[in-house]
Amino acid sequence: MTLGRPRWQAEGDEPDYRFSLANERTFLAWIRTSLSLVAAAVAVVQLVPPFRVAHGRAVLGIALAAVGLASGVLAYLRWSSGERAMRHGRPLPSGGVLLVLSVAIAVIGAVALVLVVAGPK
Repeated sequence: MTLGRPRWQAEGDEPDYRFSLANERTFLAWIRTSLSLVAAAVAVVQLVPPFRVAHGRAVLGIALAAVGLASGVLAYLRWSSGERAMRHGRPLPSGGVLLVLSVAIAVIGAVALVLVVAGPK
């Protein structure tokens, strides 16, 4: 199996490379965020002392890893949809992805706050 260029990259007109590079930088920022969330999940599960709430570390770690995984997948989808839009001269897509990611991080932060306030085991 070889990983070549996606078929959609042959569609439309080649966009200005500056816009493609800007889109790629945004993709890389999403990937850094994704990796940070996964690293935080591992750190919570392996390094943080147990919380008073049973399985608190596991719940927090699973939530962080799940959001990290989702943001990694969404990074590619968002990058490719931006590239397609530029190739066809359409406006860049906007969706609820940023809102969903923001809410997920806020919920994880609230859970972490509750666990920290509850104190160690």
